[in-house]
Amino acid sequence: MHTVGALLRKVSVTALPLLLGTSSLLAACENEKPPSVPTVASVQTPALVALPPKGAAKLPYPSIADRTVSVSYFGTTVKEPYQWLEDAKNPEVAKITADQNTLSRSVLDAYPGRAKLKARVTELVSQKSRDALDVKRAGSAYFVLVEEPPKQQPFLVVRKGTAAADEAKPLVDPNVIDPSGKTTIDWFFPSRDGKWVAVSLSKGGSESGDVHVFDARTGKEQGDVVTRVHGGTAGGSLAWNAKNNGFYYTRYPRKGERPEKDEDFYQQVYFHELGKDPAKDVYAIGKEFPRIAEVELETTDDGKLVLARVANGDGGDAELHVLADKGWVRLSSFADKWVHATFGKNGKLYVLSRKDAPKGKVLELDKPTVAASAKVIVPEGDAVIEQLAATSDTLFLVDLVGGPSRIRAVSTKGPASSTEVPILPVSAVDQIVRDGDDVLFKNQSYLLPPSYFRYSAKDKKVTPTGLGAPATIDMSDVEVVRTSCLSKDGTKVPLSVLRKKGTALDKNRPTLLTGYGGYNVSRKPRLRPLTRLWLDRGGVFAEANLRGGGELGEAWHLAGNLTKKQNVFDDFYACQKALVDEGYTRPERIAAMGGSNGGLLMGATIVQHPEAFRAVVSRVGIYDMLRVELTPNGAFNVTEYGSVKNEEQFRALFAYSPLHNAKDGVAYPSVLFTTGANDPRVDPYHSRKMTARLQAATSSANPILLRASADTGHGMGTPLGAEIEESTDIYSFLLHELGEAL
Repeated sequence: MHTVGALLRKVSVTALPLLLGTSSLLAACENEKPPSVPTVASVQTPALVALPPKGAAKLPYPSIADRTVSVSYFGTTVKEPYQWLEDAKNPEVAKITADQNTLSRSVLDAYPGRAKLKARVTELVSQKSRDALDVKRAGSAYFVLVEEPPKQQPFLVVRKGTAAADEAKPLVDPNVIDPSGKTTIDWFFPSRDGKWVAVSLSKGGSESGDVHVFDARTGKEQGDVVTRVHGGTAGGSLAWNAKNNGFYYTRYPRKGERPEKDEDFYQQVYFHELGKDPAKDVYAIGKEFPRIAEVELETTDDGKLVLARVANGDGGDAELHVLADKGWVRLSSFADKWVHATFGKNGKLYVLSRKDAPKGKVLELDKPTVAASAKVIVPEGDAVIEQLAATSDTLFLVDLVGGPSRIRAVSTKGPASSTEVPILPVSAVDQIVRDGDDVLFKNQSYLLPPSYFRYSAKDKKVTPTGLGAPATIDMSDVEVVRTSCLSKDGTKVPLSVLRKKGTALDKNRPTLLTGYGGYNVSRKPRLRPLTRLWLDRGGVFAEANLRGGGELGEAWHLAGNLTKKQNVFDDFYACQKALVDEGYTRPERIAAMGGSNGGLLMGATIVQHPEAFRAVVSRVGIYDMLRVELTPNGAFNVTEYGSVKNEEQFRALFAYSPLHNAKDGVAYPSVLFTTGANDPRVDPYHSRKMTARLQAATSSANPILLRASADTGHGMGTPLGAEIEESTDIYSFLLHELGEAL
């Protein structure tokens, strides 16, 4: 009989060397028995610092007026005292935000040892390995978006090859365009012949991107600028035409085309010809799309067919359209559950379908414009199919196996046969790119940094490329334990635990638990430089694969969205219980951190289980579930969270909405809320309101702080310097609140 904290399966993985150029990699060690617990800690028990005594006075929080408004939903009256804090233009709101920042700075800057901690944060973040964030092949060149600390922003280079010796020529560098570090590349698309590259540039973390066209040979801007192509709501995309003299692109309404409240909706597709006035661009498709459409574009190798994948908001539903000689053809509707698709080198269309297959099956369309030509070539299997790439005769599938990835090479000629492509143990494949009959794939783990590898179709071997860099942070003394725990309803929830080898399970480890649980987004292994800082203090880092994510398929996602969202919070609490029950830590020594939808998770955890964590960091989170749909991006969230216009969904939202479930007189844990004024995804008012509510409600002296940045957004495009400052605040807060010396 297992308790909630029973660890049902463990896989211990150390930083194993990668054997490339062979038919296999070193496999992870699997053991049904729990790892041995050292009787003497080889990692010393951390020295504790004094925490505020019980009954201590609260901090001098800003005085915030209670201007309660009441709204009735299906006979239920909801009162909210801080709705007036939604108006960022109100001088009173601006003053309160400034006062909150002043208070937070007085606390965060006063921590003994903060300067030393900042130096270590700077070292680790700046020491982060050079990372190729995105790779695209066009003509005979490779276009690579490179992140290279200590540069503030990623920049675009062009290469003739992928070997380490191949020259990387700078092409578009936001650090040169804007030395302040506030301009970022949202995405880029080279023309098929590699002559031009279209780049979306945005400022201040706003994600409001305009497309600029650059000459790929000289790096000089061609002159065309197409505005409002990318946004923080529906994103953006682009695809070049067959002649390489123009492109199809996603377009938001221009001023005056729709009411102001709709300017971040109704994404459509237009065509722009190089050298022509963008104001005269030609409409292509989209008037029939939903208000919350999110469009992705792709073309065949010859540019003669254009694929438009249209998502209906953020819930996972999509439909497909193809442009051919005779116009646009609708291949599927939302009900068909054709969720992704890609063209193969052979000109066929490959579709990932979740129709009667929650983990996914693959269809092949011999005629890409004829839905009736679809046939199943890969049936649903034991893992979740996440990505596709097709060469002349092979379909490469990136699967999710509870969080970590695997790659399968499936023959599309003759009898179907499948071969597993070697990758790092307990790792993530973030991107797979067709390169002739080979593929490039980006692979990383909790212990090794991301890098691209090549799978050769000719010799069936994996070899490293020059698109990456050697590890600069040594994780060889760290092990990863893949485990699981039982949630409230008996569901087994996967959990990854990182610890230094020899860490004693003495119930005293400073432990940091994180999770997300939403939008079919999967939490995958990745190297976080600041995990090194945490582990060096004898700490434990844990990441949960909660329902609502996509780690175990669409059924796993649906078990944690809409009216079933409470399952996500129950899963997270079960993971906390598991870490405590197994002897890693105790409530006074465990913290939680999450952002965005993970910020909602933090908010719900705070109000539902205030005793479970000593400290919580909640970044750019959603806390008012009754009004979130009224914001531009919130409307895209309705397919994930539900709407107050539906009574059943309202009941569910109201039952867990963090803002509405905070209770007066409860001893809440220490909380640091962070937000950015330019956030296009989650309105900063959520953090203002939740901070005010908890400050008024809590009976404890534990600090409730708001860190509101004026120059950043949801996190995308944050300059390196700003990232260092925020990370220093976060980790000094967490360590101090858990009783650790900085």
